[in-house]
Amino acid sequence: MNASPITHPVPYYSQWESAGLVPQFITGAMSAADDPLWQKSGADSRDEYAFWAPRICGMACLRMALDHWGHPVPPSVPLLREALEAGAYVRDGDQVQGMIYAPFAAWAARRWGLHADVRPRLVPEEIHEEIGRGHLVMLSVHKTIRTLDEAQAPPVRGGHLVLAVGTGPDGVEVHNPSGLPDHSQRFARVPWADLDRFFAGRGVVLGPGRAPA
Repeated sequence: MNASPITHPVPYYSQWESAGLVPQFITGAMSAADDPLWQKSGADSRDEYAFWAPRICGMACLRMALDHWGHPVPPSVPLLREALEAGAYVRDGDQVQGMIYAPFAAWAARRWGLHADVRPRLVPEEIHEEIGRGHLVMLSVHKTIRTLDEAQAPPVRGGHLVLAVGTGPDGVEVHNPSGLPDHSQRFARVPWADLDRFFAGRGVVLGPGRAPA
C-alpha cells in the first residue's frame, strides 16, 4: 500500500479496569472478580464485573472513541447496560450475543450523534481511507492478534474487536482492549499481511458526527 502514515492520538481503554493485569486475566491465573479496580467499572458487584469484563471489547472501543471526540466517557458496565437495552448485545443466561453491529450503530448515532457505518466487507485500502478522513475503525479480529504468533494460526477470524487508530504502508495501528501491557495494548502495529490472518473482513467505521454539547 502506497500511503503516508497517519496516527490519531486516541486515549486507550482496556476492557478490564486493571490494564496491567490483563495477562493474568486472560490466562486464568487471576479472576476478574479479584481485579482491585473493579468498582471503577460501575458494576454492582464483583460477579457482575467478572461476567462482563471479558465480553466488552466493543464497549472499550466505544469509550476510546468517545474520549477522543470530547464526549463524557461512562463507566464500562453502565455503558454496557445501555447497549443491552439498545439491542447491541443479547444475553441469554450465561450466553451473550454481541456486539450486534446494526443496533450498535443506531444507538451510537442516536445517543452521541456519532457517524457509525456498519461495514460487512472491509479491505485494508478502505481502512486507510477512513483513518485518513479522521475516522476510527472497529475491526473484528481473533483475540490472539495480541501476540501475532505465526506458529499458532487462529482457529477462526473475528470474535474480538480492536480499534484502528492509525495506518501506513506497512500496516495498521490498533488499540486492543485485551492487548498485553507494553506490547500490544496501545498503538500496536499489525502488518497488513498479519492482519489478514486474524481479520474477519468486517467492522464499524466511527466518526465524530456532530460536536458534543
